[in-house]
Amino acid sequence: MEKYVSDGIEARKSIEVSAVITVSEILFDRLKKGGKLITFGNGGSAADAQHFVAELSGRFMKERRSFPAVALTTNSSSLTAIGNDYDFSKVFSRQLEGICAKEDFVVGISTSGNSPNVIEGIRTARKIGAFTLALTGRDGGKVRNEADKCIWVNSDVTPLIQEVHIAIIHMICYSFDAMLE
Repeated sequence: MEKYVSDGIEARKSIEVSAVITVSEILFDRLKKGGKLITFGNGGSAADAQHFVAELSGRFMKERRSFPAVALTTNSSSLTAIGNDYDFSKVFSRQLEGICAKEDFVVGISTSGNSPNVIEGIRTARKIGAFTLALTGRDGGKVRNEADKCIWVNSDVTPLIQEVHIAIIHMICYSFDAMLE
């Protein structure tokens, strides 16, 4: 247990705070200009994507208006239809083709950075012209070279990566709330 806790502390220390501030400013600017937040991931990363949306559509720490945000993981009919009719690697990219615009801010979350559907989603969003952020672990994986910005957690332990992804999401929301003052 002590090793897990100390490894978690080290993983959190690996956060590139300047990158978090930069993406927070870009998100704030995109939303001010009429864009929306679009998030996606698989498994625990899907839950993290939905958590991010909840923080913007609800509130983080301050009372404020709701901001447009959607998680592509919440519509099981779309996910299963696209997975069945096309391929599971297309479940996010196909949805992005229909709702993503160039002023949007798109976040793909993958602890390995190698999830084919997350990579395809990031590629599609970039082609549309949206700003893309990948949240990953390990060395950033393949998506690292696909996204406009990649923030990765220096760990090989999936649960620790996920814990730090939530910390990064909360840091973005904290910065976002501060910009509203």
